[in-house]
Amino acid sequence: MQHAWLLAALLASGLAYAQPAPLTCGEVVTLDAQPGTTLRYAWQPPTGTASPTTLVLLPGGDGYPRLDAQGCARRLKGNWLVRSLSLFQAAGFGTALVDAPTGWQGEDGLAGYRVDPRHAQDLGRVIADVRVRTRGAVWVMGTSRGAISAVNAASRLVGDAAPDGIVLSSSVVSGQVGARKPWVAHSVFDLPLENIRQHVLVVGHAADACIRSPASLMARITERTQGAREQVVTVTGGPGGAHLSSVDACEGRSPHGFLDQEAEVAAGIERFVRGARY
Repeated sequence: MQHAWLLAALLASGLAYAQPAPLTCGEVVTLDAQPGTTLRYAWQPPTGTASPTTLVLLPGGDGYPRLDAQGCARRLKGNWLVRSLSLFQAAGFGTALVDAPTGWQGEDGLAGYRVDPRHAQDLGRVIADVRVRTRGAVWVMGTSRGAISAVNAASRLVGDAAPDGIVLSSSVVSGQVGARKPWVAHSVFDLPLENIRQHVLVVGHAADACIRSPASLMARITERTQGAREQVVTVTGGPGGAHLSSVDACEGRSPHGFLDQEAEVAAGIERFVRGARY
């Protein structure tokens, strides 16, 4: 009888047929970018802290996650930053997953645009917009080719458009000179690293077999930056990557993308961003 009474009450109130809210990855924010183009990012605000901090996330590869209407990535799902969104959000960070602007959504995505000053300006618009929303700190985190974009932003932007710090993971530090596509030669060293005076964290994996991001070259980044606080971290452990092909070694589900160590690396990044050592 008690169950029948409860069901009747639920039916009367309409709660028995209430539908759960649709799952979303973030609010899709659209900004004007370069003339004739727009730029979108998926926004989740920071939580549970008096000092809000947001991470602007720049995935690698072609830099085109192709956000859907719910702010979820339809592409680059294996990228470690995309896979780790919930980890950063659980740590209280706001997240802004940046899509490729219109005009750079073709076969090669961002391609050589990653080193273009206009790309830095586009990212500056995202940073400034997030700053207005939160009145808090904004860090830029780029992985693999996304690290080139992060360095572009940090080395060229000023004022409210400039990030408070950068996190570079599995950075492309070795380009292929003479490649059929010129942008394949680009690395973080093609940008004015000496202009960077924000906080700088550089993270790589000792077992990263990607020819573009050997951990042995990471320290050369901070040899040129002038960061207020800097640290270079080499992650060890995990499943290893000696068995991977040269192509797969540069994909996200490998040591290049901290496979099976996402929580460990995200926790270290949180410590550094909050002001401690990794």
